Amino acid sequence: MTITQLITHSGGFHADELLSSVILTQLFPDARLIRTRNKSLLEPASDKIIYDVGGAYDAAAQIFDHHQRPGPLREEDEKPYSSFGLIWRHYGFDYLVAMNVPADDIEAIHHKFDTNFVTPIDLLDNGAIEPSVAGPLSILTLPSLLGSLKPSFDDASPTADDDAFLVALPIARAFTEAEIRALAANARAKGIVAEAIAKTGASAILELPMGMPYRSSLAKAEADHVMFMVCPRGEDWTLNGIKLSGDTFDQRADLPASWAGLSDAALEEASGVTGAKFCHNARFIAVASSREAIMKMAEIAVAEL
Repeated sequence: MTITQLITHSGGFHADELLSSVILTQLFPDARLIRTRNKSLLEPASDKIIYDVGGAYDAAAQIFDHHQRPGPLREEDEKPYSSFGLIWRHYGFDYLVAMNVPADDIEAIHHKFDTNFVTPIDLLDNGAIEPSVAGPLSILTLPSLLGSLKPSFDDASPTADDDAFLVALPIARAFTEAEIRALAANARAKGIVAEAIAKTGASAILELPMGMPYRSSLAKAEADHVMFMVCPRGEDWTLNGIKLSGDTFDQRADLPASWAGLSDAALEEASGVTGAKFCHNARFIAVASSREAIMKMAEIAVAEL
C-alpha cells in the first residue's frame, strides 16, 4: 500500500528525527509529514511510517522508535540506534537509489555513510557520547547547528516548534545530500586516480586531469613515493602537497621554503620558472600559467627534498 503518512513526535526536535525525515520525504514525497503525540494517530497502519515515537521498534509494523527499554542495538558492535540509524538501516538503500547513486557503489556508500554520518548522530542522541568530544567546535557540529534552529524559549506561537522544524528540514536535507554526493564523487574518482597512479610509475609527481579526491587511492596503492599532485584549474595549473590525513595540515613534503608567499615576478625569479604565479605562504599549493611551468616547479620541488 502507498505510504500516505510520515509520523514523528511533536514539540522540540533533534537531529535524529529531522534527518530521518530527510530520508523519508525523499522516498515518499506525497506523504503527509505529521508531528504529533496523539495516541490515535500513532496506531500502526500499512500506510504509515512512525519514527522516533511509538514506543517500539517493529520494522514489519513500520514503527522505528528507540526510546523504549531495551533500545535497539547494532548487532556488529552493540552501539545504540536512534531513529535515524533505524530509518537508514531499512530505507537507506532505497534512498541511495533515489539519489541516483550507481548500483555498483550503493553498498559501499551505504556503509560509509552509516559509519561516518549516521552512527555519530545515533551515539549523541542516546547519550553514548558527549558533545564535548568535539572540543571547542562542539557548537559547530551538525546536531548543534540543527538544534540552534529551534524557537526561543519565550516564543509563544502555538506553531513555533513545527514552524522551526520545517525551516530546519531543507537545511538538514542539504547537508545529507551533500555528503552523499561527496561519497559518490569519491567512488567515481577512484578509477581515474588508480589509472593515474599506474601511469605515474616511480615518479614522485602524480598528474590528474582535474581536482578530485585522491588520498585514499594513494594509500590503497601504497604509493608512498608520490610527494606532489598537479592538475589543471581553470586556465591555470596547480601543484599541491599531499596531506598525511584529513585530520592534519602536515604533508608528505612541503614546497620549497624560498617560494613561500611569493607571486608573479617575484616567484618567477625565486623559482627560475617562467609562468610561475603564486605559492601559498604555508607551502601547500602553487599555481602556474601552464602545464609546462607547473611540471618544472614540481620537478624543482622534488629535487629539493
